[in-house]
Amino acid sequence: MTPVLGSIGVIGAGAIGQTVAATLVASALPGRLLVASRLLDQAHALVADLDDMRQATGSPVRPEAREVADLADCAAVVLAARASFTNTHTNDVRMGGAMANAPVVSALATALRGYTGTVLVVTNPVDQMSRLFAEISGCPRVYGIGSNLDSARYRLTLARLLGVPPAAVHGHVIGEHGDHAVVCASSTTVNGRPVSVPLAEVRAELRTRPGRISHGVGRTRSGPAGAVLSALRKSLALDDGTEELSARHGEDWLGIPLRFTSGRPVACLPDLDADEHAQLTQAATKLRAAYQALRPS
Repeated sequence: MTPVLGSIGVIGAGAIGQTVAATLVASALPGRLLVASRLLDQAHALVADLDDMRQATGSPVRPEAREVADLADCAAVVLAARASFTNTHTNDVRMGGAMANAPVVSALATALRGYTGTVLVVTNPVDQMSRLFAEISGCPRVYGIGSNLDSARYRLTLARLLGVPPAAVHGHVIGEHGDHAVVCASSTTVNGRPVSVPLAEVRAELRTRPGRISHGVGRTRSGPAGAVLSALRKSLALDDGTEELSARHGEDWLGIPLRFTSGRPVACLPDLDADEHAQLTQAATKLRAAYQALRPS
């Protein structure tokens, strides 16, 4: 296995940061993996664990513990840091971390101001945190991975309900990574043909799946790590294809499909019916109001 990139950085050594880092070591994507954490001892411990994995698997990826400022020369940085807080939300669960995580993301954006590589944000609420990081840092290529994961779950769920291979399903979930996610049922196809989507069952699965995972293993981690890897391959020009990512769309930030060609993204929203269009407008309105409350200036 030959590394295809120089360095990728991961900020955060918690559950998701650990899984993202391990996924990148196993993928042999970067030559070096630079790990930064609020606690340097934690970063060193994760690097030691990753070194064991590297030796056992023969991966060429060299993990190193670094400070955030050292990530400035990386081709991409994955932001998986979060504050320590107790989420008491029963609805809009991902919004529960907004006020706690905003100072963490703001500080990291300040530390990486002027960074010109690709930033993938995993920290929730991902649509707001992506916008916050982009506006403070000035980085031109900031994306949140929430709708990517939602879309993967949608295709998997619909394939199960219809009894078809997941690869046969083409469809998107856009808008908010949260309660205002928009299932683009009217443009969904199976084997290239329109299909009747059992929306009630799909929405129920998308709503309850993250909670079931978190209840069983403490936190979703493998799914987000897979979404990160897929988005990295497109945004770093290793593959061409479409990823549903949180990005600026007009005056708003929300999840939209981006078609990457040689690493360059172009928005490619599917045709929406009247109800889906209304849902997307509601998602944009909600996210805009939530961001204004988070950062009034």
